[in-house]
Amino acid sequence: MIQITEMAAKKIENLKSEDQQPETALLKIEVKKGGCSGLSYKMNFVSEPSPEDKIFERNGTKVVVDKSSYLYLIGMTLDYSGGLNGKGFVFNNPNATKNCSCGSSFNV
Repeated sequence: MIQITEMAAKKIENLKSEDQQPETALLKIEVKKGGCSGLSYKMNFVSEPSPEDKIFERNGTKVVVDKSSYLYLIGMTLDYSGGLNGKGFVFNNPNATKNCSCGSSFNV
């Protein structure tokens, strides 16, 4: 299960509009090798999920995760922070044993 906070859902919908994505576009989250901690998060919009993708819907927004990335993301909460300490998506991943200081890469 992947959770999506209300703030993250609002930001995803705003980005869809800003990027002129169709209303039906879905945010896809993937885990790729790379980054200073070994694995990194990649996000992009897709028009439709692949047959083996998992779809999660929270707060009116759908997020897609591919099968191999889901193993690293089980139980994760996607949040968005727009506070004084910076703006961006926050990956609260209970599977990560090490995170880089920028929050965009991790290790398990």
